Amino acid sequence: MALDRATGLAESARALAAGEVTSRALVEQALERIAASQGSLNAFRVVRAEAALAEADAADRELTAGVRGPLLGVPVAVKDDMDVAGEPTAFGCQGEFPAVTQDGEAVRRLRAAGAVVVGKTNTCEFGQWPFTEGPAFGATRNPWSTEHTPGGSSGGSAAAVAAGLVPAALGSDGAGSVRIPASWTHLIGIKPQRGRISTWPRGESFQGITVNGTLARTVADAALLLDAASGNHDLDPHRPPAVDASGAVGRDPGRLRIALALKPPFTALPARLQPEVRAKVVELAEKLASLGHTVEEADPPYGQIGLTFIPRATAGLAERVGEAPFPALLDRRTRDAARLGRLLGGAPLRAARRAEAVLHRRIGGFLTSYDVILAPTTAAPPPRIGSMLKLSGLATDRAMIAACPFAWPWNVLGWPGVNVPAGFVGQGLPVGAQLLGPAHSEPLLVSLAAQLEAELRWHEAWPPVREIATDSPAA
Repeated sequence: MALDRATGLAESARALAAGEVTSRALVEQALERIAASQGSLNAFRVVRAEAALAEADAADRELTAGVRGPLLGVPVAVKDDMDVAGEPTAFGCQGEFPAVTQDGEAVRRLRAAGAVVVGKTNTCEFGQWPFTEGPAFGATRNPWSTEHTPGGSSGGSAAAVAAGLVPAALGSDGAGSVRIPASWTHLIGIKPQRGRISTWPRGESFQGITVNGTLARTVADAALLLDAASGNHDLDPHRPPAVDASGAVGRDPGRLRIALALKPPFTALPARLQPEVRAKVVELAEKLASLGHTVEEADPPYGQIGLTFIPRATAGLAERVGEAPFPALLDRRTRDAARLGRLLGGAPLRAARRAEAVLHRRIGGFLTSYDVILAPTTAAPPPRIGSMLKLSGLATDRAMIAACPFAWPWNVLGWPGVNVPAGFVGQGLPVGAQLLGPAHSEPLLVSLAAQLEAELRWHEAWPPVREIATDSPAA
């Protein structure tokens, strides 16, 4: 039996456990699709063809012996900011990086669940921007329109999943970097609670604002990957209580109080929600109301939350730049932002970290009146390839904030958020909306997203085959 690219993570795991397909067959199919699409989509920085096939054969031996695991033998991908033993971790940078000797904790847990990591996906330099381009690897393109970016910084993971190269992938989210590309490629993107999926060997990635998350075509697949990757290294500073995301998929969320938040949080630069995106988010709000939820417009009391984000983001970047083996090859915008981070790394950073508790109380108070916030994930559809690549630092910041002003506050808070598809605008470009909740609320958000998915069937839509040099799902 062969499975086509429409076969998801859970169905692949089921077929493997039932003996209907082999891991080698699934991994070979994934590698063929990656090779066929690399010239058009360019989703991968590293393809582990030989190693993945050997791991697939080992998984088949285990399956034959009666061993079972949540993802035993299933091919997946991870973003190239995560350590995979035997492979370099370039994180979007130029240069020849040495192979690392150990898996990062998230990758270790995926392997323990039985997954076969077929490759590492492209990301922009140190994950800073909502596009996935750079001189190190070229441009990663959106399966829905190869003239447009899939977003960033987890753009390679999003492109790979949206095109059906792999059924699911890990990404990371420091200012929306899972949710933004999920929005722009018509996927589910889960940004979990800080510490849910370990970022070890960096216990606090980018001063705690960056977390690892999951991208998949369905809520069930994104939740399954979340459960498989979740857990902590012994030295992790953030160790949230365990949740069962998969168990929440079929659960009725109950009748919820939902705040429709359409106003961008305060930024020093202008941001405006584009009318066509607003209309799609409002349609989702109306669907939620028709399902029995109480939905009303209300904006969280963010205040000047951006003042706490910038020191953490730039100081975290400065740490990465200080470790870079080829600093002269870094983008000028990276070097400038790192310079700012070094200036803000003392008292301003300490003040920003202290402010998190105040924000928890203030925005947590808002969430005593509402169970969930529904907000746009982005203010605009995906930009064209190259539109931000050569801009100055200030012009890049302006373009980023204009397109993506909504996602980053939940990184400051460290709380969960889930992107869900909101439909298409213009010439068929995807946009999304975020379901945002308080601490440890992944099960609630997952159950609500699954309820929407059952109604809207967004996973049945596929990118046009003409955009992707790979096979199409069975009609």
